[in-house]
Amino acid sequence: MKIEKVFSEHFSLNSAMLDSELRIKESFDVVAREVKIDKRNAKLYFIDGFCKDETMAKTMAFFMNAEEKKIKNCENIRDFANTFIPYVETDVVSKVSDFVRSVLSGAIGMIVEGFSDAIIIDARTYPVRSVGEPENDRVLRGPHDGFVETLVFNTALIRRRIRDTALTMEIHSVGEKSKTDVVICYMQGKVNEKMLKALQKKIDSISINSLTMSHQSLIDCLVPKQWFNPFPKVRYTERPDAAAASILEGSMVVIIDNSPAAMIIPSGIFDFLQDTNDYYMSPVIGSYMRIVRMLIFAMTMLLIPIWFLLVQNPDYIPEWLDFIRIEEPNSLPIVAQLFIVEIVIDAIRLASINTPQSLSGSFGVIGALVLGEFAVSAGWFVSEVVLYMAFVAMTNFAQPSFELGYAFKLFRMLLIGLIALFNVWGFVAGILIIVIEISTTKTVTGQCYLYPLIPFNGQALLSLLLRRPLSKKNN
Repeated sequence: MKIEKVFSEHFSLNSAMLDSELRIKESFDVVAREVKIDKRNAKLYFIDGFCKDETMAKTMAFFMNAEEKKIKNCENIRDFANTFIPYVETDVVSKVSDFVRSVLSGAIGMIVEGFSDAIIIDARTYPVRSVGEPENDRVLRGPHDGFVETLVFNTALIRRRIRDTALTMEIHSVGEKSKTDVVICYMQGKVNEKMLKALQKKIDSISINSLTMSHQSLIDCLVPKQWFNPFPKVRYTERPDAAAASILEGSMVVIIDNSPAAMIIPSGIFDFLQDTNDYYMSPVIGSYMRIVRMLIFAMTMLLIPIWFLLVQNPDYIPEWLDFIRIEEPNSLPIVAQLFIVEIVIDAIRLASINTPQSLSGSFGVIGALVLGEFAVSAGWFVSEVVLYMAFVAMTNFAQPSFELGYAFKLFRMLLIGLIALFNVWGFVAGILIIVIEISTTKTVTGQCYLYPLIPFNGQALLSLLLRRPLSKKNN
């Protein structure tokens, strides 16, 4: 068992121990500043770039005016902090590990001769960008602010919208090396206590060096290892209004330092039908948009496989659908054309991501038009394949979850492959696989992925499928 180091009453021993723990000589940005407070020695430890200069200047002015007589009247280090550090939040620690962690988090640590404990001065400031609207979560109406990479800014944006003492911001530390701050936001009395305890237990039991990829690293630690299951287990949002609304509904929102994306837990398949824009429209328009989104969900996964199945079996095509027949099939099999176009669409998308922003939009449009037009003209693909695949690629952007779009894509490709191998029975088998996969998927807190359909909750299901008017019962 590791023995915790604690501070002693000997200033020189404390100073040498902290210099060694923080590796002052090796790291140029870790600063140890010795000061005199009247007749006593004191030492400040901080990270260069995190120190708030104005606040520290005022605090140092108090130190310079301190008198030994007043210092002797302080019975302990807490009395000293209350007397001579009036401007900022302070804390007292006795363990060296707590002192080191606070300093590396951006706070200022201070030891004073004659006292056995140390002071933590929260006078930090982080580099931060403006709270502008997220690029991938825009609204036509409503506030245009968004989360940033600084944790306290994000919690403040939620506090601004929920001014209630029941709003709880519970902080945890994850990562043996990174010690990343993770905050669980919830409404006391509204949240499901069983799910809350399950989430707390999972986060506290995480054993990992660091959350290298922030929220995705955390999800990898929380979700059971199901590499074959592509469905997203959480929803992400960068909008404070969406996060606050979810908290008021009884959900938990997890915010991670250094990440602008907040995770909404629990999240089932029906939760992805919602979009922030629905709530900034009238109930009729919001409900219509959800119905359209549901149809798009179905078409994204099933349109191409059903068309391919009918093309494979022309006798199944009714007269009113004669226009979907392929009049001039080329030498390349249809199934090969579909898979190639699926890969080409992803190639264009990846190229657009890595293209400078000023060129990415035009690059994607020109690339798709040129490749599609020349591929049909050269006889590589039939025009129907390009048309239907372009429609499906476009509809992927009608729902806000990037991960869910790829889940639909993988299952669509599975259906196409099974139809090519086993015809009608392949389509039936593919649908069964998708149904089983969705019904056996669990959320982070262990809830069924199909809730509120399974287990059935009519009121909750109706509120997800339709945008209901605001009322005291439905807020």
